[in-house]
Amino acid sequence: MKQAITSVLAAAILLGAPSAALAADASYAIRLMTPETALKAASAALAACRSGGFQVAVAVVDRSGQIQAVLRDRFAGAHTPETAVNKAWTAASFKMNTTDLAKATLPGSASSGIRAIPRVAAIGGGLLIEAAGAPYGAIGISGAPSGDQDDKCARAGLDAILDDLNL
Repeated sequence: MKQAITSVLAAAILLGAPSAALAADASYAIRLMTPETALKAASAALAACRSGGFQVAVAVVDRSGQIQAVLRDRFAGAHTPETAVNKAWTAASFKMNTTDLAKATLPGSASSGIRAIPRVAAIGGGLLIEAAGAPYGAIGISGAPSGDQDDKCARAGLDAILDDLNL
């Protein structure tokens, strides 16, 4: 009887050993942007748009699309905060800048149905935040006269934090 219990325990240990090794491979570490970094990006983007004479809203989301910062300038349209959040969410969700997504989902293309997904903003103004090969989130701008100008403001926000993220 004692030998049977010992055999069962030995088998359990041996069977558990590979799963312990697999458990180590079943997880990973990620780097996250702090709220202060998100706010720094949003503030820099807002300042860039202001210097261009544009009243906009800026949103920064984390890698999973959750809001970290939203700023709306005094005279930005009422629609701009939600649109900025949706642009940032779209870039983070699809892991691509929204200008590129807009081109990839043109009407008649195989991927055009993506535009019908709620919250998708397939228009310029949403940029991925990536550094040191890792995704951190995305920034979205709404309110400049064009998606290209929204992109320029978003780029200023990225430039303000890239050194902080590239440790």
